[in-house]
Amino acid sequence: MKKVLLLKFGELFLKGKNRHDFIRLLKNNIMDKLKNYQCSLTETQGRLILSAYNIDQEAEIVENLQEVFGLIGVMPATEFDTSLEKIVEEVKKLDLSEYKTFKVFSKHADKNFPMHSMEINAYLGEVILNENPHLKVDLYNPDVLVNVEIRTNGKSYIYTNLIKCAGGLPLGSAGKALLLLSGGIDSPVAAYMMSKRGLKLEAVHFHSYPYTSMQAKEKVIELAKIVSKYCGGIKLHVVSFTEVQEQIHRNCDEEYMITIMRRIMMRIAERLCKTNGLGAIVTGESLGQVASQTMNSMNVTNSVVSIPVFRPVLAFDKEEIMDIAKKIGTYETSILPFEDCCTVFLPKNPVIRPTIERVQRNESFLDIDGLVEQAISEEEIIEIDNY
Repeated sequence: MKKVLLLKFGELFLKGKNRHDFIRLLKNNIMDKLKNYQCSLTETQGRLILSAYNIDQEAEIVENLQEVFGLIGVMPATEFDTSLEKIVEEVKKLDLSEYKTFKVFSKHADKNFPMHSMEINAYLGEVILNENPHLKVDLYNPDVLVNVEIRTNGKSYIYTNLIKCAGGLPLGSAGKALLLLSGGIDSPVAAYMMSKRGLKLEAVHFHSYPYTSMQAKEKVIELAKIVSKYCGGIKLHVVSFTEVQEQIHRNCDEEYMITIMRRIMMRIAERLCKTNGLGAIVTGESLGQVASQTMNSMNVTNSVVSIPVFRPVLAFDKEEIMDIAKKIGTYETSILPFEDCCTVFLPKNPVIRPTIERVQRNESFLDIDGLVEQAISEEEIIEIDNY
């Protein structure tokens, strides 16, 4: 008998012949997440099994596993050689004193076992009632679910606690993209949500020193560290945007400044994507939240790039986004009062229905290619790994 952690994955069961590729990537991500712990990871039918770890570190390990996309549950379990006698012995050891009702749920993967699942449930239910006279059976809403899994590896597992994990798909299974990371609430949430769908991220932050402080830059670095717990190591591209904003301020109509600024950001992001082998751009835009996030504005902004733009919080209201930010630990950092470059030259009345024709006329007064080239040539790269 030994203590193990059973790891449960969800959506991967829907995959076809390439399911094993997803599981292999998930296993690599788990071991990368647990690189500071001594442990062993094996696979059996429909389960991953983490063993040979320091039991005193179990709570820390579980906390780390909860941040691994692709896992939907961790179950601290007892593993032992399969036999009815041993299953009964281990069931008798369970401390169920704090509960009033229970249910037994067994999975019978080993078809050589002499009893079927319904028979196992009834048999073990009787054992539990004899050992715990205060308990009653509740098949619909029990206080505790006693799980018994009889696997094809000759081992059986008993557990009573399923700890929820992040779910989604293994990080890296959907390719790589570039996140536009500001110091606000929305973009770190967008990073979390796209990583949950298997997307590996790099990030770009547009910094306008001296109009924005070094504290604003440090705030973004801290946000990148927090989301990297979920997203793996992040390469953060810090791009100076001061000259771009000054040129826009001097040469363009005030109400179009934000639109043109966003279009140049997208051009720079696309160049970084092509240089770094990234297939899409990710933003934290929410439809209608501000002037630059109307349908017209986003259409005008999208028109300058030829790669997909993902907006995972597009249909969320601010409260929903804030709830996720609090859950992933970015909210308190995001609300620190250090402005990013988007607020420095904010016009009083930004256009909400920009037209391509007027945008292009304004941009004709700018050396767009030169500004993009200069900004990229001066980028600073910061490698962040908090996974």
